[in-house]
Amino acid sequence: MTESKPLQGLVIATYGRHYQVESADVVYRCVTRGKQSGVACGDRVVFQITSSGQGVIDAILPRDNLLHRSVEHRSKLIAANVSLIVIVVAPVPSFYDLLINRCLVAAEAAHIRPVICLNKFDLGEPAQAALARLQPYIALGYPVIPVSAHHDIAPLRPYMAGQTSVFVGQSGMGKSSLINALAPDARTTVGEISEALDSGRHTTTSARMYALDATSRLIDSPGMQSFGLNHVQADQLDQLFVEFRPYIGLCKFNNCRHVHEPGCAVIAASARDQISPTRLAAYQAILASLSSPQR
Repeated sequence: MTESKPLQGLVIATYGRHYQVESADVVYRCVTRGKQSGVACGDRVVFQITSSGQGVIDAILPRDNLLHRSVEHRSKLIAANVSLIVIVVAPVPSFYDLLINRCLVAAEAAHIRPVICLNKFDLGEPAQAALARLQPYIALGYPVIPVSAHHDIAPLRPYMAGQTSVFVGQSGMGKSSLINALAPDARTTVGEISEALDSGRHTTTSARMYALDATSRLIDSPGMQSFGLNHVQADQLDQLFVEFRPYIGLCKFNNCRHVHEPGCAVIAASARDQISPTRLAAYQAILASLSSPQR
């Protein structure tokens, strides 16, 4: 079968260099030409049918945004053209505050609205302790949504209505269980939690989009233990911490990095409890990772 005229479609799944592209309610298994890559779940693409049910991607149409993580010179695409990032955490296994902060920075950098979903809220005292840990984010205006994938996910639905959402978070937080509850046809593999290691086993090895209704879609992404931000410029990092913004420009030195400089307005605000010390420490840790020499 010869190649057809170009069509437009939506990438609904990525598997390495293989993609599923939806066009006019038909799903095609596609590859890119040559060694081209860089296609993300959620991309709108131009492709050609090469044989029955198969095609080749010619081009990526302009994106509204791109969520990705990067370490040194390597980048891992997560999702494109999304309007909501759902950062999934849970009381068990314990979540990393630094990872939440890195996800929030990535969301701010890509101009995508973030919410934090506290799953497994039926676990009693551990759930209440986890909610207390999340209070600094609530104070910043980030919605924190307590749910239980196995009992009640209703509080999450209004946030996702009419949105293209992407789920991110550590392995073991229950993302797959949430997706199964939101989209029962997803049949996502639910991973076991390794209590001995206090971490989850990675069960999602690709990104996949699910339709929740006519106007709402959800992208599941692989579980992660870290979120590299090497694509963020060090001198722009402070702008991505929302509570820093009123104090930027008020420091004694124009090039203040808010680490140990005298006359730093951000550090002074933290001393007055106007900026959470945890958030300031997260900023400084991320800045140090961005400022380290590249190998």
